[in-house]
Formats: sequence, C-alpha cells, structure tokens
Amino acid sequence: MHEIINPPSLLPPSGFAHAVKAGGTVYLAGQTALDASGVIVPGGIVEQFRQAFGNVLEALRASGGSPEDLVTITIYLTDIPDYQRHGREIGRVWRELAGTHYPAMAGIGVSALWQPEALIEIQAIAVLTD
Repeated sequence: MHEIINPPSLLPPSGFAHAVKAGGTVYLAGQTALDASGVIVPGGIVEQFRQAFGNVLEALRASGGSPEDLVTITIYLTDIPDYQRHGREIGRVWRELAGTHYPAMAGIGVSALWQPEALIEIQAIAVLTD
C-alpha cells in the first residue's frame, strides 16, 4: 500500500504528491525554492538551496523520516558553475539543516526548471529506519 504525504506547511501540490511512502521507502518529489505562498525565494543559489532542501526535509519529516534516512539525492541545476562557486556556503546550509550525513548524490545541469526563476530542484529517496 502506498501512502501519499502532502504536508500542510508546503504549497499544496497540483498533479503530484510531495512524498509517497511505500513500505519503509519514501520517494520525495522534486522541490524547487517555492515558499508556502508559491513564490521562488529571492537571493540566489544559496537561498534557493536552503528553501528547496528545506522543502525536501519537510516532506521527509511528514513521512516519519529524518535527514539520516536519506539514501540518495539528485540536484538539478540551471547553472552548475554558480553552484560550485557557492559550494562552501551551500555546505554550511546542508550541515545546518541535515548535519553531517551525506547520502549518494548527483548534480545534473539542465536548461530550465518548471518555474522560470528557479535555479535548483532537489529530488530524493529515503529509507526509514526502525
């Protein structure tokens, strides 16, 4: 049985679920830097990373998980060099939000994301521990 999880703290989804829990695995939808009002946060890649990753973690927590349960993350970027230039700041945000647990990751350059002002989208899979 699959459980659809759409935390009320995130913008209500349209045509997708924020998370789907199947057994002990949680599939987390791609999250951009949309805030609860439906606006991409300003401030560049670091602030967009903070919001997008925070959205992923919000859906994960609503599914009963924590950052330590993440097993893989895919980061879609419209400007890889910009992300690389801000790597130290992004690393600090990561540690602030998720500690020092680092799952398997991939960074993929794309020409555009769903919202034209989005610079990043983060998708993940977690396996819940007992």
